[in-house]
Amino acid sequence: MAKVCPVTNKKSSVGGRYSNRVRATQYNPCGKVRRQVNLVKRRIYVPEIDKTINVTLSTRAIKNINKNGAYKTLREAGLI
Repeated sequence: MAKVCPVTNKKSSVGGRYSNRVRATQYNPCGKVRRQVNLVKRRIYVPEIDKTINVTLSTRAIKNINKNGAYKTLREAGLI
């Protein structure tokens, strides 16, 4: 399974690391590092359809569900 949030479409990204010694130069001796998205498994109860749904979401998506409601957010993402 790909590490992608179905609600926010967040996925991993590639970034560089700089040591403090070469901070001001363009040379990057540390190489690249993959930064993963913060995904968590949650059981969300949706009262409109009277079901509990198991989903893997990013923490930003959980905040969106708390703000906008589970039914509206999951329906827009195509999970319901």
